[in-house]
Amino acid sequence: QVQLVESGGGLVQAGGSLSLSCAASGSTFNINTMGWYRQAPGNQRELVAVINSSGMSIYRDSVKGRFTISRVNATNTLYLQMNSLRPEDTAVYYCYAHLSRGIIAARGDYWGQGTQVTVSS
Repeated sequence: QVQLVESGGGLVQAGGSLSLSCAASGSTFNINTMGWYRQAPGNQRELVAVINSSGMSIYRDSVKGRFTISRVNATNTLYLQMNSLRPEDTAVYYCYAHLSRGIIAARGDYWGQGTQVTVSS
């Protein structure tokens, strides 16, 4: 079992920056991949960035060069630094974790409750 709690969302002007954090608790030692997804009203949830336990990451094309995903395993915390924000980045951002180890019943995908990011023009 893993619990994920996001923080850091808010309102920012276009071109500004915002940092998101995700605190993981529970069986965090069984987490392999973590990531950030987002969902805007009327749209499907989409990948923003993912990072594995070794620090290897991938990003969707539209955020490359602007967003940076990182994790600190010692504190079980995931981060997303967002720079040069655009109005189209407006969405609810969700923290994600995948457990690939531990008891079978606890393996799979876990999601945070989401945090709102609004970028004004």
